[in-house]
Amino acid sequence: MQRRESGSLRAANAGEKVHLQGWVSMRRDHGGLIFVVLRDRSGNVQLSFNADEKPEVFKEAEKLRLEYVIAADGVVALRDEKNKNPNMETGDVEIIAENLEILNACAPLPFPDRRY
Repeated sequence: MQRRESGSLRAANAGEKVHLQGWVSMRRDHGGLIFVVLRDRSGNVQLSFNADEKPEVFKEAEKLRLEYVIAADGVVALRDEKNKNPNMETGDVEIIAENLEILNACAPLPFPDRRY
């Protein structure tokens, strides 16, 4: 498992197992699937948590909120053409999470960011 920076991952990294650390910038819950945008000093990348594939990791991901500090292990996967995000430098890939550790929780922000 290789320690990587979030903003450095591209399509050429598909299939690599990576270890990432950073802050939760965005969280979207679609029932059995949770998407988290992880931010570090290099940029952002999307993590995906699937309840069917890794139920114990998904349960931990349900606890995540904005600005939580986390560490995650996973596999870099290419996104389907329709799911690519041209607004992100890492928009061609996502990390299929295999492990998650909450390093530090964050109290609710006093002024929530309404951009998301």
